[in-house]
Amino acid sequence: MPQLEAWQTFYVIVGSSAAALTGLMFVVIALVADFRGSQDQIDSFGTPNVVHFGAVLMFSVIMTAPWPVIVAVRLALGMCGAVGVVYVLIVVKRARQQTDYKPVFEDWLFHTVLPLAGYLSILVAGSALPYATTLLLFVVGGATVLLLFVGIHNAWDTVTYIVVSRLQERSGPKPK
Repeated sequence: MPQLEAWQTFYVIVGSSAAALTGLMFVVIALVADFRGSQDQIDSFGTPNVVHFGAVLMFSVIMTAPWPVIVAVRLALGMCGAVGVVYVLIVVKRARQQTDYKPVFEDWLFHTVLPLAGYLSILVAGSALPYATTLLLFVVGGATVLLLFVGIHNAWDTVTYIVVSRLQERSGPKPK
């Protein structure tokens, strides 16, 4: 499938980036292990970062595998896109139920809306792949990069939140 072969380098770069960032997330979690955040916060705002990086890695694997027929690519993309959509809906539920932190607009945008758009795009593109292959390969590529950047943004947001929280704890209550 010559059209998929043209994307090999793109997905090797994107997949390698996702794998490296996943590894860094494990390092960050180990470094902030004594943070007093709740399991609900981690489930709502930490774990999805690793899931998105893992999804980007999976999409890279799918798009670089030597598939004998396009139907297999369609099925793999469709299934992963569908699982991603379901996972984002679970994240929405978790974020709404947790009471330790009140998400603001940016949190909802980067933790739910953009990932949902990415996974839905991949689901739809995978389903329709043979009908507009060139365009839909760009949709899959764009959605994959979107998920990578969402993960980067959210990881940075998580780390800065933890650092600021720790600094506030160390400095104690502010004088009136």
